[in-house]
Formats: sequence, structure tokens, C-alpha cells
Amino acid sequence: MQTFDLSVSKREVAGKKAIKALRVEEKIPAILYGGEKEIAVAVSEAAVKNLIWTPNIYIVNLSVDGEMHQAILKDIQFHPVSGKILHIDFLEVLPNKPVTIAIPVVLEGNSEGVKAGGKLQLEMRKLNVRGLSKDLPDTLKIDITNLGLGKVIKVGELSYENLEVLNAKQAVVVAVKLTRAARAAAEAK
Repeated sequence: MQTFDLSVSKREVAGKKAIKALRVEEKIPAILYGGEKEIAVAVSEAAVKNLIWTPNIYIVNLSVDGEMHQAILKDIQFHPVSGKILHIDFLEVLPNKPVTIAIPVVLEGNSEGVKAGGKLQLEMRKLNVRGLSKDLPDTLKIDITNLGLGKVIKVGELSYENLEVLNAKQAVVVAVKLTRAARAAAEAK
């Protein structure tokens, strides 16, 4: 899994006025939890831009005033009107403790159903998985080469080494839908 280095500073003062003052300085209040204790931190908007606005997932190497922590980005709160980031939650990753995270799905191969005129639809762009941080991949690869016209791949059909997929087993991940043109061609035969 890819890593992202981020330097943050502890914030000692809590409350609305302190948070407002942070946001005026273009800093985002954040929290690091999941370890021995929760640590309230502040991070600059520019520093997290490349971490947030990407489809990739990262293990974040957080430097909290010189003290190193490994974490994942767990939650982001946005302003409902302006879309500015209001708060970030980081979950500390421990080597022997499993973590739950959403990992992007990548399709590999050319589907037989698409070659026959079907339309490929990726229903789930990310899957929730649980595993140790050392076992987490950058993406979850799904081979769709043998996926025929009108066929689907469900979560229950997928398995990954050292990972537990947490989504509902009957949920459809990818499907090849029958188009009107393909249906007409099938009826003409």
C-alpha cells in the first residue's frame, strides 16, 4: 500500500473560538484516535489536498510535532454549502490490529458479454475490507474476461488473501447488461 507523509501540529485549545481561528488560518481541525490516546491536531488545507482529492488510498505517516504515527484517513466532514473541509478523522494503524477500510475496485480483462454487445456496469467502485495494514492492497482486482452477457459478479464470489470482504454477499459488484441492440440481435438469430 502507498504511503503519504503528513506533518501536523497538536492543538491544545478546544472550543468554537479556537476552531474558528484555526479555519481563518486555513488549517483544518483533525483528530488521531485508535491508539493509546486521542490526539487533537491541526493540519493545513494545502498539505491534505493530494491525500483527499484522489481515488487512491494511503497509509498516512503522521508526524505530530516530531512524533511518528501511522494512520488511515477514516472520515472527512464537509461544509454543506461551500464544500470546504471542516474536520478530518485519522485512525491510528497498529501492526497487529486489523483495520476496516474501503479499497477501490479495478476491472481487468475484456468481457465476453461486452464483445457480444452488452454494456459493462461497475456497481460498486469500492469494497469494504478488513485486514492487517501490511496485507492491504492499493486496489482490489477483478477479472471480468469470462463475464458473459446478462451475467454478474457478486461480493460473495470474491476472495482475497488475508482480507475479509465486509459488503453484503449478494451485492452486485459488476454486471454486463443486455442492451436493446444486443437483445434485437439475439432475437434476429
